[in-house]
Amino acid sequence: MSVEHKDINSIRPWRTIERRKSRQIMVGKVAVGGDAPIAVQSMTNTITHDVTATVAQIQGLEEAGADIVRVSVPDPDSSAALKDIVKEVSVPLVADIHFHYKRGIEAAENGAACLRINPGNIGGQHRVREVVAAARDNGCSIRIGVNGGSLEKELLEKYGEPCPDAMVESALMHARMLEDENFRDYKISVKASDVFLTVAAYHQLADATDAPLHLGVTEAGGTRIGTVKSSIGMGNLLWAGIGDTIRVSLSAEPVEEIKVGFDMLKSLGLRTRGVNIISCPSCARQGFDVIKTVQILEEKLAHISEPISLSIIGCVVNGPGEAMYTDLGFTGGSAGYGMMYAAGKKTGKTDNDDMVADIVSKVEERAALLKRQRDAAEAAE
Repeated sequence: MSVEHKDINSIRPWRTIERRKSRQIMVGKVAVGGDAPIAVQSMTNTITHDVTATVAQIQGLEEAGADIVRVSVPDPDSSAALKDIVKEVSVPLVADIHFHYKRGIEAAENGAACLRINPGNIGGQHRVREVVAAARDNGCSIRIGVNGGSLEKELLEKYGEPCPDAMVESALMHARMLEDENFRDYKISVKASDVFLTVAAYHQLADATDAPLHLGVTEAGGTRIGTVKSSIGMGNLLWAGIGDTIRVSLSAEPVEEIKVGFDMLKSLGLRTRGVNIISCPSCARQGFDVIKTVQILEEKLAHISEPISLSIIGCVVNGPGEAMYTDLGFTGGSAGYGMMYAAGKKTGKTDNDDMVADIVSKVEERAALLKRQRDAAEAAE
C-alpha cells in the first residue's frame, strides 16, 4: 500500500492559516513560538507532593501526546517534590506559582522548565529580580499568566470591570517587569471564562507584543460545554493565526484536555497527530451502524500517534468522494458489505462483520510504515 497521498493544502490553498510572527522561546526541550508547532498542554490535579500519583498522571498525559504539563507549586513540599518528579517524566514541566516568590526560585532550582507567575503579585520588582535570576541560572522560561478573574485592584478601579484593555495592560505591565531585568524568555496568556472577552484580549495583545502567546478559555466547564466554548474561542484565534501553545480547560480528566486540544488543531490542519476520523452522522441510507462503528474505532485506534486520515461513511452518496481525500476509507453498501479505499483508490470489498478488524489492521500497517519512514529519515539527518 502506497503511503503517498495528496497534500490537502497544496490543492486547497484557502485552507492554509498564516500564523502570527512571534519570537521563539524554549520550555525545556519544546520550542514555543516562531515556526514551532503549536504545543498542547494540560495540568495535573493531583497533590503535587504525592510524587507517585503526580508522576502517574503526567505519564498518562505524555502517552496522550502532551507537549508540556503544568503542576501546582503552592508550598515547599511541592517545590521539593519537583526534583523527584522530573526524574520520572520526559515532558517539560511548568511550575504554577502564586504569591510566594520563593516557590518560583525553588521550582527553577528543582527542575521546572518554566514558571507560571504574575510578576506583580510576588512582592515587587526586587522579588521579580530574584525569580528571574533563578530562572536564568537554571535555563527556565516564564509564562505571564493574566486571568480575568484576578486582575489587579487598581485596574478594576480604572476600568470598572474585567475588559480587554485591563487584561492587556496587566500583561504588558508584567512583561515590562521582566524586560527591566533583561529577561525575554517569556510567553503570555490573557485568559477569561467569557469567550468574547478572551478573544478580544488576545487579538489586542497579539498586536502589542511579539511574545509567544499561550491560549485558553479558562474555567470553561465540563467536557461538553467546555469543549464547545474552547473551540469557539481558541478556534477563532487559531484561525486568525494567533497562538503558540494551548490548554483546553475542562472539569474532566486531564487526558481529555489533550485529546480535545489535538482534535482542535487537527480540524484546522495545524497539527496532525493520530488518526483523524471523518465520519457521517448516519441516516436511513447507512449500510452499517456508523455511530457504533466510529465509537469502537476511536477506542481501538487511540494508541496510534502517526498522522492518518480515515473516512467512515455509511453509504455511497458521499463515501467515495470523501475517500478521495483520506489515506484510508470505508464506504457502506446495501448487501452486508462495503468498499475499502487507500489513497482514494478502491482496494476491495469487506463484509460488515469484518470491517472493524480490517480497518484497524490497515491503519496499524500504515502507521508502522510511516514510523519506519520517519525513523529512517531521522537517522539519515
